Amino acid sequence: MSNEQFRICPESGLQFHKPAENLMRANAVLAVVILLIGGVAALMVTLTRWPAVHLLPADRFYQLLTSHGVNMLIFWIISFEMAVLYFCSSTLLRCRLATPRIAWLGFVLMVTGIVVNNLAVMNGDASVMMTSYVPMPANPNFYLGLILFAVGALLGCFVFLGTLVIAKEEKTYEGSIPLVTFGALTACIIAVFTIASGAIILIPTYMWSMGWINHIDPVMYRLVWWALGHSSQQINVAAHVSVWYAIAAIVFGARPLSEKVSRTAFFLYIAFLQLASAHHLLVDPGISSEWKIFNTSYAMYLAVLASMVHGLTVPGSIEVAQRAKGFTKGLFEWLRKAPWSNPVFSGMFISLVGFGFLGGISGVVMGTEQINIIIHNTIYVPGHFHATVVIGTTLSFMALTYFLIPVLFRRKVMFAGLAKWQPYLFGIGMGVFSTVMMGAGTLGVARRHWDMAFTNSAIGFDYPASAYTLMGLAGISGVAAIIGGGIFILVTVSSVFFGKRLESESIYGAVPTRLMKAEPIVEPAGGHAAAGKWGFAAPGTFIFALFFLAVFVIYYAINWKYLASVWPMS
Repeated sequence: MSNEQFRICPESGLQFHKPAENLMRANAVLAVVILLIGGVAALMVTLTRWPAVHLLPADRFYQLLTSHGVNMLIFWIISFEMAVLYFCSSTLLRCRLATPRIAWLGFVLMVTGIVVNNLAVMNGDASVMMTSYVPMPANPNFYLGLILFAVGALLGCFVFLGTLVIAKEEKTYEGSIPLVTFGALTACIIAVFTIASGAIILIPTYMWSMGWINHIDPVMYRLVWWALGHSSQQINVAAHVSVWYAIAAIVFGARPLSEKVSRTAFFLYIAFLQLASAHHLLVDPGISSEWKIFNTSYAMYLAVLASMVHGLTVPGSIEVAQRAKGFTKGLFEWLRKAPWSNPVFSGMFISLVGFGFLGGISGVVMGTEQINIIIHNTIYVPGHFHATVVIGTTLSFMALTYFLIPVLFRRKVMFAGLAKWQPYLFGIGMGVFSTVMMGAGTLGVARRHWDMAFTNSAIGFDYPASAYTLMGLAGISGVAAIIGGGIFILVTVSSVFFGKRLESESIYGAVPTRLMKAEPIVEPAGGHAAAGKWGFAAPGTFIFALFFLAVFVIYYAINWKYLASVWPMS
């Protein structure tokens, strides 16, 4: 170990292994480049779905919709998650990274796959959208790019697992791995399942596109593909929840209310979260009712329970830490006095609230077999997953990036005023965007349709006037959110490449990996129970939880009532 090269960050106290640090930087930069490409496509798609603008012709719309979906839902997020995995293993466990050369091979394969896939889409013969359902064929390079990217990401997962083994053998930490690393391990396990599912279906689909095999069964394709398409978003859930815990510790020195409960919730993700893929298949006639009912009821509730646990423990731990610092007046002084001007905190908290109230509640409703029938393949679906993937995952990753710019890249954040407001513009804009799309979907507006007015169609159809109003609001709020995303890219790129370099006396050298003990920045005084009232350690969070439950019950009941009105029984 004496020959390994490490750096201690003087501000955070984190210890970086040079090969891991370089890989984190490379994956983070790659992710932001992909975010820019996907964001440009998002702007074009949004301006086309906005009825008053309706920018693009049909062929260009589907081409850019494909580009937006693949780049944002797969390439941007998984690339950033590779940086998170290396951070949560090598940096948080203070150990060397396993097999850096294999990690770089994985990175090269990911970059190659991104380029190959995007060139296929830009060529104009791969406008099959992210789902790429057979028998609709795409350019073979579309599938090849996804396969190469998946193999590269899988190598990164194995490097992460190998680093955990090294940390255990070299005893760079005591006891169990930290909770944040445990959450990253959860994301990694789900990722291995997800990528394996993708290989099972994409490799034969690639062979089919090359003419080497004659037929791919569409029902089989959909069933296996959604183990990739939806489970890839479950990687995101585990990853961004880990980021929530990390930022709570970074900003407040907060500890989980109960590590055992939080770890159990992560385990429930591994066991049950992928089953949420079933809500994409509930109208498929080739799948049994017993399978659908099991996946959308008993099994799904356990995954929902896990998210509700995290939604309670993260803000609860922040409340306890704040009350221990003296913010004890009333139920919510701890929240009022939180550092709302710090984009690390504001981005994380908006992500948490948006994911829970918009993404979580709508996901449970959409995953209920009976209710699903009235919103399946409407624009409600992208409204839901923009609340989960964009507000939940993307915004939390943006918040973490503001922390990593000075700590990982050793640069001062430029345009600090813009950075302070960016999470609000992006988060609130995307919150409105998701909400009005779900409203339009409830009114029946079709998903993935180029022209909701059905101009020049042989058989016309008129949506209610309110549906056009909602889609207009989606256009306005979507553009606002995209501007927020553009500000993030401006701040990030400017800071990383042109920001003032932060000088540090702690340079690379032989540093013992156990130099630092894994402790929270602030030790809550007096323990958890002494900080609250009414016998609760976090009474304000408890009130929020009751409010969430009330909103959930009301919205759930409204959707059952709506189902009864559109499907009357005589």
